Amino acid sequence: MSTTVERSGRSAHAEEDVLPGLEISLWERLLSPENLSRALRRVEANRGASGVDGVTTEALRPWLREHWAGVREALDAGTFEPSPVRRVVIPKPGGGQRLLGVPTVLDRLIQQAIAQILTPIFDPGFSQFSFGFRPGRSAHQAVRSARRSVDAGLRWVVDVDLDRFFDRVQFDALMARVARKVDDRKLLRLIRAFLEAGVMVEGVKLPTVEGTPQGSPLSPILSNIMLDDLDAELAARGHRFVRYADDIRVFVRSKRAAGRVLGSVTDVVERRLKLLVNQEKSSVRHAREATLLGFGFYFSRSGVKIRVDPKAIARLKMRIRELTSRRWSVSMFCRIDRLNQFITGWMAYFRLADLSHRLRELDKWLYRRMRQIRWKEWKRYSAKRRNLRQLGIGDRTSREWAASSKGYWRIAGSAILQRSLTKSYWDDLGLLGMQGTWRRLRTTA
Repeated sequence: MSTTVERSGRSAHAEEDVLPGLEISLWERLLSPENLSRALRRVEANRGASGVDGVTTEALRPWLREHWAGVREALDAGTFEPSPVRRVVIPKPGGGQRLLGVPTVLDRLIQQAIAQILTPIFDPGFSQFSFGFRPGRSAHQAVRSARRSVDAGLRWVVDVDLDRFFDRVQFDALMARVARKVDDRKLLRLIRAFLEAGVMVEGVKLPTVEGTPQGSPLSPILSNIMLDDLDAELAARGHRFVRYADDIRVFVRSKRAAGRVLGSVTDVVERRLKLLVNQEKSSVRHAREATLLGFGFYFSRSGVKIRVDPKAIARLKMRIRELTSRRWSVSMFCRIDRLNQFITGWMAYFRLADLSHRLRELDKWLYRRMRQIRWKEWKRYSAKRRNLRQLGIGDRTSREWAASSKGYWRIAGSAILQRSLTKSYWDDLGLLGMQGTWRRLRTTA
């Protein structure tokens, strides 16, 4: 990639050597070999599905070696035309659908390169209460900030839901905000071209007149630029708030104040940003009922503590049911590997919360589901009897249980299987318990 770029244009360092003291334009920074190579590595690391042209991330580097010179020429000439994004519809956890747009890998490369140029320009000026899709910031920091606000006595939470934010952003309003700090016309035209690239739905290209497609590398920085005015307005009014992309929570001292804040925020969003607040989903709640990014809060003698939203627990159980389904015909080692991946990822995200008691009960449930799988795998009377004997159960008892006609779930909860298929049995097979994984990740966080 680097060699290809150097052949089609001078490097940034070479430019500085030739013209010392002359500031390099944003366009040259965008297309510098260093920036493009970093963007290429990021796109390859993120992987992801192919766009409308079918080119995969694995095929991108070889494709660039052959075609980059022509792409670079079109970019410089202002004739580069982004491909329409491929529409992907995924269900939301709480119901409804989320529309994602999958750009081609070439477009993802260029968008990533643009994002890398825009971030150091805009990010330093963003609010300290903005946490989404920013370098050095995370969902955990957002939740900790929210907890501090509640602990400071701001017990009423205004939940502002932006109705289909990524689908409703108006291009003119967005580009006007980008142009406040970016004066390179070629770069502005290229950003606008990506916004207006269109979407491919069932083989038909449809125009886009508003919105930034979720799933594109450029969307996160553009969404933060768009909502920075809202952050500034909330800060100017002295509000404590947390924003993670379009997830907004404002913390106040009384229910009456919360109602006023919801009205004023709605006015800013709809009048100044030309967006829409979903009144049905926006709400005013006490902190003990409010949630943020899958977390909630509860009160104890030692202060405000972090809990997990019950909906997140329900989704955890749903996924484990899928991974421990008796109808899923895979080897036990494959099943355990998939379970471990999911448990580790889930616990890493929710390690902030106090889950000790809840996870102890969930572990009991998980091991019972695993026991019923093992019981089904043994199938025949002879295998059940033999395996129970090998696991320390007496011959008479082994024969009785091997001949039992009770259902899988009932037998999985029996004292016999709990004595034979113990936690140490599953530890030896490599299964990670939820409580142990949570504790380990909390100590290493």
